[in-house]
Amino acid sequence: MLQASSLPSTVRPRTLSTWLFVVAALIVAIVVIGGITRLTESGLSITSWKPLSGSIPPITDAQWQAEFANYRTIPQYEAFNQGMTLAGFKAIFFWEYLHRMLGRVIGLAFLVPLVWFAVRRRIPRGYLVRLVALFSLIALQGTFGWLMVRSGLSGRTEVAPGWLATHLLTALFTLAGMVWTALDLRALADNRLARPARLRLIPAIAIVLLFAQILFGALTAGLRAGYAFSSWPLMGDAIFPMATPFTDPLWRNLFDNPIVVQFVHRWLAFAVAFGVMMLAARARRAGAPRLGLALIGLVCAQIVLGIVTLLSGVEIAVAVAHQANAALLVIATAAAAHAVGRRAI
Repeated sequence: MLQASSLPSTVRPRTLSTWLFVVAALIVAIVVIGGITRLTESGLSITSWKPLSGSIPPITDAQWQAEFANYRTIPQYEAFNQGMTLAGFKAIFFWEYLHRMLGRVIGLAFLVPLVWFAVRRRIPRGYLVRLVALFSLIALQGTFGWLMVRSGLSGRTEVAPGWLATHLLTALFTLAGMVWTALDLRALADNRLARPARLRLIPAIAIVLLFAQILFGALTAGLRAGYAFSSWPLMGDAIFPMATPFTDPLWRNLFDNPIVVQFVHRWLAFAVAFGVMMLAARARRAGAPRLGLALIGLVCAQIVLGIVTLLSGVEIAVAVAHQANAALLVIATAAAAHAVGRRAI
């Protein structure tokens, strides 16, 4: 156990906690912008990855024409956007550029303060490794983002669903880790003898179920499975269409078959809701009733938004709200799990 005397007077756990919450808010923002980028088919508008020079957008007409010419060489343009004007290209370029720039902002907003806090000895013992791990996840997220884009530049007209799922899951896993660490630091600021919270069984089950649902949500988006059936609770005139074609081996249908993926995403939601409500009950008993209520409200809103997304034919505003609410649900789940873990210490 850390003793009060083992924490130098220079450490600033509350300041670190506030900084991590700010970065977490930026991650929520990039998840939302990423959803818009995907839904507007903007993600392949920038066909190269230039971490430094790519920060400067095209300015002259010649630069815009060069970027547009690069886009016209990929299969997506040939299949769906032949005849697109330069103005139309600029519209999709905007969302991908904004998405990438926000990613750079997040990286700098984490790295620069991290180095400063480390040099100034503001980081409590045992937390530097965790903070470096979080930065590594941010860097990995950027790498996955490029691999996702690259998967759609040749041989496909869209990004590979597996890379899309990996990209989103990494972002939300980083978000959960950021919130958990911020809450540990906040507890340390309140009590210098506080130890990090532990992940207990029921919270772990709720988190696994939630991330499994997010995986199938990302696959639903990547496979355009949301367009397969726009009715609910039936898929057409049945719970599951019996004429659905299957591929071999059967397990691949869970990841490659749009009808199967949509079916799993529909009904796994209720298992997630049960797990989250179990977590909410435990959070209430752990002295965090507001977190419990927030969890219940967010999971109910997520199910409703998912249904409305289907019924609307994947209308962009509703689908983006669905993705944004998923990020908020991840935050609330991590916070509730942390509250239960703190109570168990």
